[in-house]
Amino acid sequence: MSEAHLDTAPRVIAHGGNLHEAARRYGIAWDAWIDLSTGINPHGYPVPPVPAAAWQRLPEDGDGFAASAARYYGAPDAQHVLPVAGSQAAIRALPALLATQGPAARVAIAPLTYGEYAPAFTQAGHAVVPLDIASATLPEDVTHAVVVNPNNPTASLIGRETLLRWHAQLAARDGTLIVDEAFADAFADSRAASLADATGRPGLVVLRSPGKFFGLAGARCGFALAAPALLAALRARLGAWTVSGPARHAVTHAFADTAWQGAMREQLAAECARLVALLASHGLAPRATPLFAWIVHARAAELQDALAARAVWTRRFDAPASLRFGLPASEDEWQRFETALAQAMQALG
Repeated sequence: MSEAHLDTAPRVIAHGGNLHEAARRYGIAWDAWIDLSTGINPHGYPVPPVPAAAWQRLPEDGDGFAASAARYYGAPDAQHVLPVAGSQAAIRALPALLATQGPAARVAIAPLTYGEYAPAFTQAGHAVVPLDIASATLPEDVTHAVVVNPNNPTASLIGRETLLRWHAQLAARDGTLIVDEAFADAFADSRAASLADATGRPGLVVLRSPGKFFGLAGARCGFALAAPALLAALRARLGAWTVSGPARHAVTHAFADTAWQGAMREQLAAECARLVALLASHGLAPRATPLFAWIVHARAAELQDALAARAVWTRRFDAPASLRFGLPASEDEWQRFETALAQAMQALG
């Protein structure tokens, strides 16, 4: 689906994963599709059986869940971690929270990035202005900034030194830097560019999500990493029991399974290389993270349609015209995708 970037009027925001919509539109059964429209790991973590108590009891803060996340992400300690109902919950709550701490502000957000941020800040009374990631320069007149790192969908990655410099500039204005690291886990050194260890600094918020790398998007679990005072205010706004018992069980086991994590990072690196090579073989020029690849193409809408006619669903963007490809889930899907892509490119002429 297309997306109008920095169009902050109230609207339904398009996301990948809308496979039922594609099935209806193209008249192809839902289970016949190859869904490449998200950046979620198709080889999800094998969650062990959920104990009955996880279903029967209310979640308890004393279960060590925040501490396990602090260890995994490298946050200073559990006091700097707040579990939330997917990072989406924090994305929606943070702009209103920041609005209570000062007058309406100017917020820098990249024109092509995760589409939930700009509307959330606008609805909270802030003014959204473009952030030029390539220039590594923060606009002088902004109070807050949002960086998705690596960026979704462009795969751009901003270095730690630049982000810390931006944070220092914003902190001097009593502002906040929000860094969304939802796709950071998949890299071989997942902490190399992360600011999780710096979240004791006022005015810095890091958002993490086990949904992407661990393939646990359905758990609706995420984490806000920040100074304890900000997290206390965010907790008060979000309320109690934000993450279910079964989700806490699944994510705790995933965080502790370092053998699975290491093997999966190697597997994703190999599959990403395969995806990049396949796209390049058709004259496309992908930029990639281990979980997805993104291409700019003047006829992106036609290419998405030609692939969809062959039961391959991708994610389309309009500015610039481009497509994002996730990873196939099996060798059979790889073979089907390779055939469909060759046929689609031939149909474009």
